[in-house]
Amino acid sequence: MKQLKSFIKKEFYHIFRDVRTMLILFGIPITQLLIFGTVIKNEISNVPVAIYDQSKDDVSLELSAKILSSGYFQLNENLGSIAGIDEIFREGTVKQVIIFENDFGEKLQREGVANVQLIADASDPNMARLVTSYTTGIINDYITKMHPNLQMPLRIKPEVRMYFNEEMKSAYQFVPGTMALILMLVSALMTSISITREKETGTMEVLLASPLRPVQIIVGKVLPYLLLSVANAFVIVFIGRLVFGVPVAGSFILLMLETILFITMALCLGILISTIAKTQLVAMFISLIALMLPTIILSGFIFPIENMPTVLQWFSHIMPARYFITIIRAIMLKGVGILFIWKETLILLGMTLLFISISVKKFKVRLE
Repeated sequence: MKQLKSFIKKEFYHIFRDVRTMLILFGIPITQLLIFGTVIKNEISNVPVAIYDQSKDDVSLELSAKILSSGYFQLNENLGSIAGIDEIFREGTVKQVIIFENDFGEKLQREGVANVQLIADASDPNMARLVTSYTTGIINDYITKMHPNLQMPLRIKPEVRMYFNEEMKSAYQFVPGTMALILMLVSALMTSISITREKETGTMEVLLASPLRPVQIIVGKVLPYLLLSVANAFVIVFIGRLVFGVPVAGSFILLMLETILFITMALCLGILISTIAKTQLVAMFISLIALMLPTIILSGFIFPIENMPTVLQWFSHIMPARYFITIIRAIMLKGVGILFIWKETLILLGMTLLFISISVKKFKVRLE
C-alpha cells in the first residue's frame, strides 16, 4: 500500500512539473470556457443600421431615438432616398434599414395604425432574425409605455423583408462558412504534415542534397495541394448549389480567383507551421487547435462578430477566414464585384505574402 501511495505521489509530481500537461488539464478548458462564454450570446449590441424617415415628425423621430438609445443599434447613415438601400447592403456596412412611411405620426393618431418597414441583410440569417425581432420588440414597447392612457388602441405594423435570402435558408450562412473552414484546415493541415513528414522520416536530407532550391522545394510540395483544394472548392460550390440551393449571384470566375488566393494563403500558413513543428503530431496539433477553433468562433462563420466583446473583435481581424467568408458571401449571395471586396482581397494578399516570406526565410535558415 505504501508503494502504491508513493507511486501515485510521484505521478502527481510529474504532472505538476510538466507545463504542457498542466496547460492541457487546466489552460485549455479555462480558455474555452471564457471564449465560448463571451462569444455565444443571444443578445446583440451596437449593430449598424440605417434609417429612411419619410415623415420626420415627432413620433418617427421619437421612435428612432428610442431604437438607437436602446444600446442594441447604432446609426450608420440617414438615407435620403430608397435608391441607396441596395448599395448600402451590398457594401455590407449595415445590417438593417428602418423605413418610416409618409405622415407616420399623423396616421398613427388619426387611424390608430402606422407602418414601418424593416429590411435586414439575411446573408447572415441568424443576425437578421435577431435585429428584426429586437426592433419589433422596441416598437411594441414604445406603444405600450409611451402612450398608455390613449383611448384608441394604437398599433405600429412592422413589415419585415429579408434581403438576399428571403426564405431565410440557413444553408446561405453555413455553406460559405463551411467552405472557408474546409479549405483552411485541409490546405494548412496537409501542407504542414507533408513537409514535417519529410523531416521526421529523414528524407528531407535527400531533398537538401538535390539541386533544388528552397523555393522550388516549397512550390513542389504546395502545388499538388493547391490543385486538389481548388477541386475541393468546385465540389463544395456545386453541392451547395445542387443540394442546398445556394446561388452564385456574382461572377463565378471572381469567386474562383478569390478562392485560389485564400487556398494559397492557407498553404503558406501550413508551410510556416511546418518550419516550427518538428513532428507530424505537433504539426497536426498546431493546425487543428490554432486554426479550427478560431476559424469557427472568431470568423463570423456561426457567431456574429458584432456580438463579441471588443477584445475578441480586435482579435478576429487577424483571422484570414473572416475576410474570405465576407468575400464569398458577397459574391455568392449579393452578386457584388471586386469594387466591393477589394479591401478584404488586399488583406488576404498581404497575409499570403507575409506567410510565404517568413516561411522561405526560416526554411533557408534551417538549411544553413
